[in-house]
Amino acid sequence: MKILVIEDDEQTASYIVRGLREHGHAADHTPDGRDGFLMAGSGGYDALVVDRMVPSLDGLSLVRALRSAKIDAPVLFLTALRGIGDRVEGLEAGGDDYLVKPFAFAELLARLQALGRRPPLAALTTTLCVNDLQLDLLKRTATRGGEKIELQPREFRLLEFLMRHSERVVTRTMLLESVWEFHFDPKTNIVETHMSRLRGKISRGGRDSELIHTVRGLGYVLRASSS
Repeated sequence: MKILVIEDDEQTASYIVRGLREHGHAADHTPDGRDGFLMAGSGGYDALVVDRMVPSLDGLSLVRALRSAKIDAPVLFLTALRGIGDRVEGLEAGGDDYLVKPFAFAELLARLQALGRRPPLAALTTTLCVNDLQLDLLKRTATRGGEKIELQPREFRLLEFLMRHSERVVTRTMLLESVWEFHFDPKTNIVETHMSRLRGKISRGGRDSELIHTVRGLGYVLRASSS
């Protein structure tokens, strides 16, 4: 990983940079918030370690500016401010993690490595679409042809599972395990009941084409046509 350390305490910064390099990472350092902003914007860093109390541009303002500039490198705040309110403030400013001083280098390294394993925000799927059916996973809303569909929480989970596996047959057992978290057969028609209700909602009383199809003897499939 390529990591930028924005820390005005030279002893702390030297300790971090040396440790990162010893573990095979590329590490740069600046003690100044404004310089840190400029470096982060042009350096292609995989992660940033940011002290909240750096000069010129404090850590919170720095991270807010980075997020406004669409720079989404993960940020680990490193600070002596240990209150819950301070942590919340840091995360709400755009930070991804928060480590309080004094700290163990092993923990800092583990947190940075965990941040490095996260997929970039742009790679995260937040909307599922099949034909004109759309599921917004952040707002927890469903629409078809732009018209909102009211779903109960379990119906939302059921539709999400079907859409994530669109064009593939899903069995009753798969649905029980993934949607209801049952690892046994409850010997009820719970799947069939919810599926029937969901079908009616997304076809909007028969006004739209059917998207959920029964595959006799196997299960169900969500696809754009019945062919």
